[in-house]
Amino acid sequence: MSFLSTGVAVVTGAGSGIGRALARQLAAAGSALALADIDEAGLLETSQSLEKKSALVTTHVLDVADEEGVRSFAEDVSKRHSRVTLLINNAGVALEGTFEEISLDDFRWLMNINFWGTVYGVRYFLPMLKREKRAHIVDISSVFGLIAPPGQAAYSASKFAVRGFTECLRHELARTTVHVSCVHPGGIRTAIARHARVGAGVKKNSFEEKVVLFEKMLRTSPEEAAARILRGVERSEPRILIGSDARQIDFVQRLRPATYWKTMAKAFAKIAAKAK
Repeated sequence: MSFLSTGVAVVTGAGSGIGRALARQLAAAGSALALADIDEAGLLETSQSLEKKSALVTTHVLDVADEEGVRSFAEDVSKRHSRVTLLINNAGVALEGTFEEISLDDFRWLMNINFWGTVYGVRYFLPMLKREKRAHIVDISSVFGLIAPPGQAAYSASKFAVRGFTECLRHELARTTVHVSCVHPGGIRTAIARHARVGAGVKKNSFEEKVVLFEKMLRTSPEEAAARILRGVERSEPRILIGSDARQIDFVQRLRPATYWKTMAKAFAKIAAKAK
């Protein structure tokens, strides 16, 4: 019997994109679900879209940057589900602008969600996970947690932080029943770029042009990404790369750890030219 079919999965950022796809596939597998998102309407849409609800599904409106909110969320899940076997820290946001174009408040906003939201999730769900014969933590980083392109100072900082935190956590929990995976998606067809906060110094027209071009370059659907993540969970994979672009980026970064951007900038320019 599948690990996923007998457990209780917590998924943040479940109101859209990869989070919604994960919720659908987990429900189809027979998993009980605790779904969270700050977007109440999106969360309701996800819940209503589940084709199979053979186990309890609960929804929770949550800002993962709010520590007390995450603590209360964990307590509520404990009361309503009694246990948790899988935690997927998926909630995340983007921020457009170079370091000089964004404010420190913008930087803190992103870090509070992308990094601290992940830390809070692990902090308050880990005690429940450790009670299980087998449990799993999945933290969503990014290919920008492997490389740091210009214009992504805050986002890359948060995703590198998630990667470092998750890898350390995996080593610390190695002798326990809790497995840990760090996920590095490549270009996934979600609305994260379109919904990005724009730095005060970024010109609106420039941002809109970048979004249109960026979305043309996305290769992988949320459904494909979710299936790859859950396959990695079943196999207890420590690092999960999603998409051929992620694998290529990982290879180049390993080959040229200090100078990878010289190679990648040319490759990205060619891809962008074809996408126009």
